[in-house]
Amino acid sequence: MSRLKLYLGAIACLIGVGAIGAAAFFFWPHRLPEVTGSEKQPHGAALIERGKYLTTAADCEACHTAPGGKAFVGGLGFKLPFGTLYSPNITPDAETGIGSWSDAEFVRAVRSGVGKHGEDLYPAFPYTSYALLSTDDVLAIKAYLDTLAPVSHRPPENDLMFPFNQRYVMRGWKLLFVPGSPFHPDETKSEAVNNGAYLVEALAHCGECHTPRGIMFQRKQGQALSGGELEGWTAWNITGDPKTGIGNWTDDEIASYLSKGFAHGRGPAAGAMRQAIDLSLSRLPASDINDIVSYLRTVPSLPSSYEVKSQSAGLVFSKSSKAWSPEHNVGGLGQQIFEGACASCHGWDGNGQNSPRAALAGSHSVNDVTGSNLVRVILQGTADDRGTATSAMPSFAEAYSDTEIAALSNYVISHFGGKRGEVTPDDVGRAR
Repeated sequence: MSRLKLYLGAIACLIGVGAIGAAAFFFWPHRLPEVTGSEKQPHGAALIERGKYLTTAADCEACHTAPGGKAFVGGLGFKLPFGTLYSPNITPDAETGIGSWSDAEFVRAVRSGVGKHGEDLYPAFPYTSYALLSTDDVLAIKAYLDTLAPVSHRPPENDLMFPFNQRYVMRGWKLLFVPGSPFHPDETKSEAVNNGAYLVEALAHCGECHTPRGIMFQRKQGQALSGGELEGWTAWNITGDPKTGIGNWTDDEIASYLSKGFAHGRGPAAGAMRQAIDLSLSRLPASDINDIVSYLRTVPSLPSSYEVKSQSAGLVFSKSSKAWSPEHNVGGLGQQIFEGACASCHGWDGNGQNSPRAALAGSHSVNDVTGSNLVRVILQGTADDRGTATSAMPSFAEAYSDTEIAALSNYVISHFGGKRGEVTPDDVGRAR
């Protein structure tokens, strides 16, 4: 019933937005903009190098590469409550990619969410963040993409329910929620903080995942970076809140997490966050990572947007003082599975037996009684884009039943988080 109400409410909102869109039909800037690089724009090889850096910082490869597919050819599916969207091919293939796009068409798409033929694009493409990019930077990105090998590949067609498959309603949505001008530095802040802000708010588009969304899929900017949800994964609160955010993380811990995908006493990244780190953040210079940390320190502290059920004060960040062994706890199904499948890598004390990435102590995932991310990483596993064995965890979806994975999750939450897990077999089934 709650999902039905949400669906009906979304339709009602879309009708309203559609009315705005109809009124704005002839006013939304579908016309091509005038685009020229500024005097500061580099040329030749320097422009291509700048574009490669920006493409990496914008995490383009992650969204435009399907699992097991070639980079940038599209086809990655985004599963939404009302259907599935697929990312397009952005190699310079003239027929199926962007090889025939002009600079003006590309700038319009990135900053206004309008395709080559004037079609409105869906905000799974984060143009609400990319609207903040400078014209110089968008042109540099296209210059780099034009150097890629063209690949002929046509991704699947989007599969959306009515009325969400009517692109014109996006015009009203964009009038309400897309920024109207590029990023402007805050003259009262340092160069480092401003660069960090540009990376977080525009290029890396962190708010697209870490900010909650309203019924019209808009970001709730009043709760910016306080946490969000993406395909069942929780994107944690990254404001300075000391209980549910990163307020009690050190600068070095934040930098390590962003650049390496893990931090001592904070656990590893998984899901889309690991992908963003592996394909984007880990490839940025250390100065950029430090600037991101500097900016995040200026973000207003907010409680998490998601419900936090805590049976102890704050997150448990310190591991046991001595190695834990099975005889120190009452036996059970979850413990038995952990002993057989998990302890050899993660260790009984959660310190990571063979790799610091396998450390569990202090992780948000083992301190969340709902187990939203924990269940998904058990089901899906985690690995980098090359499948490096030393930093990978296999999928256990086929090895264990919903009941077994629920028992394992609750055991891990209890053992490493000191909380009573609330994962049920039905939760695991939905996560599958």
